[in-house]
Amino acid sequence: MPDYAAEFELIARAYEQSGGDPAGLIDKRFASLVVSHNRILHSNSIPGVRIEGEETPTGARARITVEPGTLVVHPVHLCFGVLPKEGLQEIISDFQVGEGAKVGFVAHCSFPNAVHVKHVMQATIRVDRGGQMEYSETHYHGPDGGVEVLPVAHIEVNEGGLYRSWFKLIQGTVGTLRLDYQAHLKKDAVCELDARVYGKKRDRISINESLFLDGENSRGLAKSRVVAADDCVSEVVGEAVGNAPNARGHVDCVEILKGPNARASAVPKLTVVNDRAKLTHEAAIGSVDKKQVETLMARGLSEEQAVDVVVRGMLR
Repeated sequence: MPDYAAEFELIARAYEQSGGDPAGLIDKRFASLVVSHNRILHSNSIPGVRIEGEETPTGARARITVEPGTLVVHPVHLCFGVLPKEGLQEIISDFQVGEGAKVGFVAHCSFPNAVHVKHVMQATIRVDRGGQMEYSETHYHGPDGGVEVLPVAHIEVNEGGLYRSWFKLIQGTVGTLRLDYQAHLKKDAVCELDARVYGKKRDRISINESLFLDGENSRGLAKSRVVAADDCVSEVVGEAVGNAPNARGHVDCVEILKGPNARASAVPKLTVVNDRAKLTHEAAIGSVDKKQVETLMARGLSEEQAVDVVVRGMLR
């Protein structure tokens, strides 16, 4: 019989390494879900927030429902991880945020020992009329780069709703990342997608963020910050489609090359279907600012330390 208590302690340590507070996983005031590989180690619902989890042979299914009108005071804590060196974890999740509800999620994904680990995340997210959802996801990877991370999200923000997400993968070695987020916005809806990744060694990074501004007065932002060091290859595609009058969309991409062998590309895709929609973009690829590096070196840092400070400041 598996020792869930011992495994929970180990996954909690990995959660802490990724920047999370393990106390939030067991505090009954917080809605929470902990999945290690294909085992649900802990699940806690609270009034207004219902978490339903089901183990599968390769991971878990989760349905998280926030009842209409619920104002969730504490963030919902989610923890996903694979502790062994090898494994496949598939998380299929369904988020439903009811009309007028307001909720924040703090998710941490940890793969500290990975040599050959594949993490697949398929999320369906629906924010109903006037609802608000914020989702912050932080990854912690080990030094070997043996992780393949494949997050896919289909997001629907209904009239007057708001959805914001932050994806951070700046600790450890990325391995392979293929992020694909698509958001559909109704009338007066707002969506902001923010991805920050630090690639090293032979990491491969692909980020695709798409905003479909389907409703009048909808607003969308797709923002990414990527640092590619060593032999890392990065590709960012930011897309905005203006389908409605007075829709506003902006794509903002900055990629920094750290080293002569790194490669980066940025592709903004703007499509205006309604002539009253307005879409903008800005993309920049370059090296670390030399003046900032020289200023830090004058204060006693080595060149490598100074570059790292500048890079982490941009990603923070």
